[in-house]
Amino acid sequence: MKAIVISAHGGPEVLAVTELPDPVPADGEVLVRVKAFGLNHAEAYMRSGAWGPVAAVPGIECAGLVEADPSGELPVGTRVVAILGGMGRTRNGSYAELVTVPATHVVAVESGLSWADLAAVPEVYATAHSALHGNLALRPGETLLVRGATSSLGQAAVNLAVRHGADVLATTRNPDHGPLLKDLGAVDVLIDDGNLAAEVGRRGLVVDALLDIVGNSVLRDSLAAVRPRGRVCQVGFLGGFAPVADFDPMADLPGAVGLSFFGSAFVLGTPAFPLADVPLEAICAEVEAGVLKGRPTRVFSFGEIVEAHRVMEAGQALGKMVVVVD
Repeated sequence: MKAIVISAHGGPEVLAVTELPDPVPADGEVLVRVKAFGLNHAEAYMRSGAWGPVAAVPGIECAGLVEADPSGELPVGTRVVAILGGMGRTRNGSYAELVTVPATHVVAVESGLSWADLAAVPEVYATAHSALHGNLALRPGETLLVRGATSSLGQAAVNLAVRHGADVLATTRNPDHGPLLKDLGAVDVLIDDGNLAAEVGRRGLVVDALLDIVGNSVLRDSLAAVRPRGRVCQVGFLGGFAPVADFDPMADLPGAVGLSFFGSAFVLGTPAFPLADVPLEAICAEVEAGVLKGRPTRVFSFGEIVEAHRVMEAGQALGKMVVVVD
């Protein structure tokens, strides 16, 4: 099969198209013929070496057809999406024509979306749904602040929260991106200069819940931006991996604010967080109907993977990008 491998840790140029033996599914696995896969910052971290030793073939999600299922549960040719399950980390991932995935991480979907459109949905929408409804227990009518809202995960979170009936505040570092976030349904857009709590206070806003995709570099400020007994859930590290220096819960968790972290790569699909709890088929239907704006902003071919990673790292995507397997 044709696959994209990490030839050495480094920049986008280390990704190389090569030939590998076709994988064979073991018991409890499904072999998927990949039609398209989404691009994620996690794959850039793996490629660069920031996450230590990883599998040769990156890719944490895909859309495709069942090629083989030893259990017989999924017939050959079933349209599916596959998410995580160690793909790209502990096992070869979805940047390939074929991939084996734990059966717990494969979901059958009846959808009229194109392969490119379908591949844009699984990871960001499953993560956003889990964090909003699990960690944050977001309720209709509450005010949610999405920090890092122009990212693909941020846009999915804005989409889902607005659909759920929340009032969504969205942040961006670039004022030019305000109209994009307003079009997703954000009631207001805040320009994030790293001192968001002061801006929230200046405007007299009351934030019930905050989804933080920027991460450690702004965590103290995020905690200060929500009301007493508010909730903060961190789901990303767009601001870098450096730890929060000298974090002191007594000083840094004001007003009994609740703080949680949702690491989709490590928990989604496990018994405690089954994919059956995520309404992926319903989400795909709403993307197809245009209710959710989840279609990719840019589609690349398999041979354009280096350029795709360059665009992702430059922050030029403004949404989800996908690769179609030729």
